[in-house]
Amino acid sequence: MAEARLAVSKIKVDYHASGTSTAEAEAEFLKYFYKSTKKCLRRTRAQISNGLWPTSPSYLVVTWIILASMLYWDNLYVKPITSRLWAFGDLIYLDQSYHLLLRIFCISLFVAIGFFIVLWYARQYALRMLLSYRGWMYENPRSQSYKTLLWGALVRIIGGAHPRLYSFQNSLPRMPVPALRDTCQGFLKSVKHILPENEYKEMEELAKDFEQNLGPKLQFILQLRSWFRGNYHTDWWEKYVYLMNREPIAINSNYYCFDHAFWKPTGIQTARAAVISFLLLEYRHHVETEELEPLIIRNTIPLCMGQYERTFKTTRIPGEEIDEIVHYDHSFNEHLAVFCNGNFYQLKVSDSYGSPITLLDLESQLEWIKHDAHHSDINKDTPAGCIPALTSLPRTEWYNIRKEHFSDGINKDSLDVIDRALFVLVLDEHEITDLSSRGKYLLHGDGKTLWFDKSMCVVAFADGKLGTNAEHSWGDAPVIGHMVEYTVTEEFIYRTYNDKGRCKPFGKFHKSKGDVANPKKLYFDITQKLESHIEDAVSRAIKQNDDLQLRVLVHDKVGKGFIKKCKISPDGFIQAALQLAYYRDSGGHLPLTYEASMTRLYLHGRTETVRSLTDESRAFVLAMENPELSAEEKIKCLRASVKRHQVLYKDCMNGKGIDRHLFALFVVSKGQGHDCDFLKRALTLPWTLSTSQQPQQQMFKIPGCFISDPAFHDLICPGGGFGPVSDDGYGVSYMVPDEKYFFFHISSKRSSVQTDSERFINHVLNSLDEMKAMFVEVEEKQKQENKKED
Repeated sequence: MAEARLAVSKIKVDYHASGTSTAEAEAEFLKYFYKSTKKCLRRTRAQISNGLWPTSPSYLVVTWIILASMLYWDNLYVKPITSRLWAFGDLIYLDQSYHLLLRIFCISLFVAIGFFIVLWYARQYALRMLLSYRGWMYENPRSQSYKTLLWGALVRIIGGAHPRLYSFQNSLPRMPVPALRDTCQGFLKSVKHILPENEYKEMEELAKDFEQNLGPKLQFILQLRSWFRGNYHTDWWEKYVYLMNREPIAINSNYYCFDHAFWKPTGIQTARAAVISFLLLEYRHHVETEELEPLIIRNTIPLCMGQYERTFKTTRIPGEEIDEIVHYDHSFNEHLAVFCNGNFYQLKVSDSYGSPITLLDLESQLEWIKHDAHHSDINKDTPAGCIPALTSLPRTEWYNIRKEHFSDGINKDSLDVIDRALFVLVLDEHEITDLSSRGKYLLHGDGKTLWFDKSMCVVAFADGKLGTNAEHSWGDAPVIGHMVEYTVTEEFIYRTYNDKGRCKPFGKFHKSKGDVANPKKLYFDITQKLESHIEDAVSRAIKQNDDLQLRVLVHDKVGKGFIKKCKISPDGFIQAALQLAYYRDSGGHLPLTYEASMTRLYLHGRTETVRSLTDESRAFVLAMENPELSAEEKIKCLRASVKRHQVLYKDCMNGKGIDRHLFALFVVSKGQGHDCDFLKRALTLPWTLSTSQQPQQQMFKIPGCFISDPAFHDLICPGGGFGPVSDDGYGVSYMVPDEKYFFFHISSKRSSVQTDSERFINHVLNSLDEMKAMFVEVEEKQKQENKKED
């Protein structure tokens, strides 16, 4: 709006206004220099510590002192060592012409440094070799071999104690390139039951030709790449799958996460938003100082934590052909971008002395924003209040609009504030009690609210409920899940609200040291042409949002406790149920199934695809549809299906997956100028069933807090979800939080005549019930037989 531009372009500056004198400028410089130096030293110390891990710098000091003592008190017992040390001194021209203490000082220091470097590399490479062992994953945790037990003990000893966030990064193994034949044969097995016979035979011929001719050349290039890259495909995956995709990222890429399923600590929006924002800032501090503990499987095997670096202050910038992930690391004017009733505000998270803002001040600031926004001429019924809608456009269109209307002046300044913010906080006016409706809103908003380019948008609803929308290119859902788990756990433990639902003093300081400035309102110059673009973006976003159908199901009839009694993997059990549900939903078709698996056991690992449709899962589905088969025969088929699924899942975690390898081969083939029909056809088959299991708990267990305790029932987090990968398919995310509950997030497109989330939910429920009934039936038969024998 023109009046908004004028409101800030013609600023009235008073004579001797605060902060404009030379003395004040010098003071500001000194404060900035102090803060920047302190932060630089802190990060340098952490980087040195991580770079030397698992060898501690204290070893260097101790070794130096011991060697110096041996040289000073040279005696018969240490003569074999000291004679070589003195010989080393002569070798570096520190002979007897120099003072004795100087010789001792230099010789002991040089030898200690050399020994330290050798020990440093020896421990890191030894740990990397140990972490390359994968036999532990294929053994039962309760009956492991002596080899695996010895291996685990060595990993713990060499790995050391009290690691920091990035301590293990230099010791993680690099992901190996799978064998070409294994990938080709594995792919053919996965599509055998979804392709017509003539197409499958054609695919077999293409695979055979590729394996014998072009494939080995591409494979050799990948193997060379794996030797000098941390991960042979991750940077390509980020670039070609995410950043070069020109579709809107709303629904198609971004995902959402809830806070709690049922519990709401306060009904006051600003109080809840203040507490979560404060805890996110605390979490971010732990990431910056690298005090956050790395995730470790079975208290022994570390995961790659590289994605955590870009959680905050990260934005996906649209490009003409490819987007860019920008992480604003070196910025000391840290702030949040708060969106309320169509207005953006810059909220600084530190006071005038550079100290962190207190929780009470943060709540007060949000109250100020809410009051100001609801008395503003700008709201979500005006184009100026709907600017976030532009981030829901196709990427090239958003790039062109951004280049034309946001490249200079007030629009650029305001956009820079949003881009450089730690995250975007949305004070939303809606109250949504239904999980399905709230999840749908968190995934795409109302077309006017969410800033999809930001690494994450935290949405605080009017009734105190909360959720997160996250951009996908910079990191995967478990990273956001870990952050959410940290904040809601801290929120519960420390009870940060008083009896009236308002914030109470919390943290190191109850009162800010310096002055806390009011939030700064951001203005945009909305021309007639930009207004037209915004209105078009809103209408297209609403149309896209209306096409999404999302159902969130809370299921308590078949839980992990029952499945474990049946001695079956819960994930394999659910995957089998989804296969059966899809078969019935589609009228007898089997789906090409995508299940996400993490590969963070390797450096820079992200995800791999478990192709859950197998010969065994097909046999199980057909067995369930055969009324002539007994419950025992069906259970036998189910166990075979789950067993095969477990092997596939572990193979994917261990770098033996199919899809990332095929993708990397395709990138190399295109780079070499080859047009490979096999790779092209293999990578363009639609995933009609895209699934993902969310981790239940990533933080170390808190004493006295067990999620299975009935007292914590309302605190369960239902996880989050995503949109369907295929226009004619389903997106299924599920969470197994405790022994009793399952949470399903099922999405589809209303425009598709083949899918319906409500219908699919019913098929999932029926499948789970029937599978449970099989085991109950067999158990009853066993009881009756036991009674007869008695």
